[in-house]
Formats: sequence, structure tokens, C-alpha cells
Amino acid sequence: MQLHLQLNLERDTAFGRGEGLAGLLDDEVEYDVATGLPFVRGRTLKGLLVEECANLLFAVEQANHAALARLETAAGRLFGRAGSGLEDQALLHIGPGLLPADLRAAVEHEIRSERKTHAERLLPADVLNSLTAIRRQTAVNATTGAPEEGSLRSLRVVLRQTNFQAQLDFDVDPQLDDLALLAACVLCLRRAGLNRNRGLGRLNARLMQDTEDKTMEHFGNFRQLVKGSVP
Repeated sequence: MQLHLQLNLERDTAFGRGEGLAGLLDDEVEYDVATGLPFVRGRTLKGLLVEECANLLFAVEQANHAALARLETAAGRLFGRAGSGLEDQALLHIGPGLLPADLRAAVEHEIRSERKTHAERLLPADVLNSLTAIRRQTAVNATTGAPEEGSLRSLRVVLRQTNFQAQLDFDVDPQLDDLALLAACVLCLRRAGLNRNRGLGRLNARLMQDTEDKTMEHFGNFRQLVKGSVP
């Protein structure tokens, strides 16, 4: 089974890499220095899904639902357990979120083209600037309404309508409960990145098999599970 996670950015999103560029940026995005193409690390995507999984399990626990044990088992299989041994490692491995393959191939071809002069070639910086923008913000004094001194920050964002795809690999074939929980986590993933609670980072996530959207098919099993009708 070959699945991948598809992210469609509905708003500008700051997938910060934890460092900036002196004199220009406080927070830079992850990007390939050879092509300028932004990407999202697999561990970042896993962290987002694990967070949504924890929220789901908490809600099920609060409802004192009988499905909790099965969902906790599925979560352990998918994402592993903190401090676990090799026998309890996650069966799900998430690759980096990449831009569509045809776009990556076209950009790489243009950058490496030997038929153009150096001045005519596409540069990684041009690619990065075409797919991202720099946003600036400052804190405001609640009393005076004036900007707080030294609070100006700048961050790079990936522009809305950008799509990323991350390959999902399984060590063994996932069970129905695993796919059901994974689909639920994917549907819950609605925001990501820096300042996601301040207007940035809204997205639509889907679970795909080749070009077919399998999200609702697997989520149907999750819905039946919490309704108590899945054996």
C-alpha cells in the first residue's frame, strides 16, 4: 500500500526551521539550497499528526468511550511510544513534504541548464522568492497603542495555494484501526507552522493513495468505531 499525505495551503504558512538570517529574517523556512524549493521536514509532519492524535485520544478518554483501548493501541502502532524499545517503534514513517514532482523537475532543469548563460539561468534565490514572502510584525503597547521598542520581527512564509506531498511508508501493512485513526488525525490537521493561532498556517490535509483521496473512506471506519459498530 502506497499512501501519501497531501497538504494544500489555504493561507500563507511559516514552516520555520528554528533559525533566521542575520539582518534580514528572524525565522526562515526550510528549503533546498540547490533549488530554492521550500519543503517540510518529515519529523515536523509527524509532530503535527501526533499532536492531533493526542487531542483525539483525550476527547475519547473524556467521553469514557469503550473504543479508547483500541485507539490507543492503533496510536502506539502508528507513532510509537515515548521511551519504547525496538519492538515498540512506530510502523509509520513520514517522508518530507515536497512540492509536486513535475514542478521540482522543471526547476532543477532550468537551474542546471547549460544552454543558457549564467545571467539567463534561474537562480535558487529567484525560486525561493517566487514561492514565499516575508511578513513583518511588531508588538503594540496595550496602553498607548504604539509599537513596542525592539519588538519588530520578520518571518518568511510559504504562499497560499502551495501544495506539498509527503510519502507515507509502513514497516508492515497497517490494520483497519490504524488507517481509521490516521485519517481522523489528518482531518483534524487544520493549521501548522509559526503564528498558526494568529491567522497564518490554515491548510487542508488529505490522505491519498496515488491520485485517489482515501481520507473519508478510512475516516468512515473511525466513525463506525466510535459508534461501536466495528467488530
